[in-house]
Amino acid sequence: MTRVQADILTVHVPFSIHKRGGRKEIVLPVGAPNQRPRIDSSLIKALARAFRWQRMLESGEFATIGDLAAREGIAPSYMTRIMRLTLLPPEMVEAILDGRQGAEVTLAGVLEGAAAEWVGKQASKA
Repeated sequence: MTRVQADILTVHVPFSIHKRGGRKEIVLPVGAPNQRPRIDSSLIKALARAFRWQRMLESGEFATIGDLAAREGIAPSYMTRIMRLTLLPPEMVEAILDGRQGAEVTLAGVLEGAAAEWVGKQASKA
């Protein structure tokens, strides 16, 4: 009886795994082919809420953030933190909505002030 030894093929796939919001996400290196946009639904939801609340306040429907927060059933401090997202540069909002914001941009990071770092990085690319 003859033994046939199979050739060994090793495939290297460069990626990293990041934990985001309790889920694990595979992150491909920059420039990898077939890279889909990374849509961050929690960040997009927060942006939508922030701009909606801003419209409601500007229209005069609610006189104060406290009144609006009471109607929405949330804490006024949370509402003011989320409403800071309306101050982001339009380029960053557009990048978030398109899924081009990069893995380092998270809702928690943006609320803590990481947006300023992102803007600085984008300015240096131009």
